[in-house]
Amino acid sequence: MQEPAVRLRSVCKTYGAGGSLVTALRDVSIDFAAGSFTAIMGPSGSGKSTLLQCAAGLDRIDSGRIAIAGTELAGLSETELTLLRRDRLGFVFQSFNLVPALTARQNAGLPLQLAGRRPRDKEVDDVLDRVGLADRAGHRPSELSGGQQQRVAIARALITKPEVLFADEPTGALDSGTSRDVLRLLRELVGNEGQTIVMVTHDPMAAAHADRVVFFADGRPAGELADPTAESVAARMTSLESAC
Repeated sequence: MQEPAVRLRSVCKTYGAGGSLVTALRDVSIDFAAGSFTAIMGPSGSGKSTLLQCAAGLDRIDSGRIAIAGTELAGLSETELTLLRRDRLGFVFQSFNLVPALTARQNAGLPLQLAGRRPRDKEVDDVLDRVGLADRAGHRPSELSGGQQQRVAIARALITKPEVLFADEPTGALDSGTSRDVLRLLRELVGNEGQTIVMVTHDPMAAAHADRVVFFADGRPAGELADPTAESVAARMTSLESAC
């Protein structure tokens, strides 16, 4: 069997201490298959964002094991963890985090520059073409719409050919029409190119673009849906929120 792109086993994560101790993840075990698109949903405080941060190596766990394509995170130094995130993972957030003074081409190629490698125009132009912005390569963020800026952010995440793309509310700052365009792009990256995507979202419409939705409540998985629709996701979320 193919190694999962991301594997968590018995993962626990707490914040604070004493009377202010908060358990964000409780004995979580879950796999994310290579070439799959998974949405993570749950009520506020359910642990979904902590799951993404820990799975992506952005935050250390208290106990358990996390592996990215077979590489155990626990055994990595901070430097090795930084290199893994830089070279093997991609990140897209609600805020686009583009550098205002740089063009779309320069923003997209930034991870390679930070790695000490001069980006070739062709590889940057190719990734901009993949996100539908070949004709906007010379534009700065202020000259682009919100949806176009998020596409540049996705291009920047893809430039290193990541094994996993982690997305935290990637359409949260976009209107509904632009959100659909960005989600269609993510869906195409999975369906056409085999990209692995793990996405945290609160939006049933966004989750419906995924292969499956994993629901979180009280720091642990609380069920999942395969081949989700917006209606089935919304109904399950209503049930979860009523139980909280």
